[in-house]
Amino acid sequence: MSRLVAALLSSLVLAQAQAQAQAKDDPPIAGSTAVDVALVRVHDVAVGFSARKQIIGHYVVNEQGNAVGKVVDLIVAPDMSITYAIVGVGGLLGASRRQVAIAVDQFTRQNDSFMLPGATPELVKSLPAFAYAEP
Repeated sequence: MSRLVAALLSSLVLAQAQAQAQAKDDPPIAGSTAVDVALVRVHDVAVGFSARKQIIGHYVVNEQGNAVGKVVDLIVAPDMSITYAIVGVGGLLGASRRQVAIAVDQFTRQNDSFMLPGATPELVKSLPAFAYAEP
């Protein structure tokens, strides 16, 4: 998952850099730059993930397919790489539920969920609680 997301973000950064370089070198021609960038971005979107539809809200499971949490957010580092998934764990119907941060390179995509090898509900709940940094 992290490789795919990193590739998607790298492609977007390269496309933006290419468009900016082209805009500086070429005289403005109505629509030419926008069309080229749009084609690159359409390709990137087609092969990438939608965080909202395909990652956030999906279960984190162990090798046996038992749910150990649910992805509630993603952390984007200053270099624009996705580094951690924030996983909601514990609680019944949201009561006493807390969040933990797990490095994205620990997950593997498994059908419609994310597999965390060796995970148990107790192990994931024992991780330090995650708190968002104040801006």
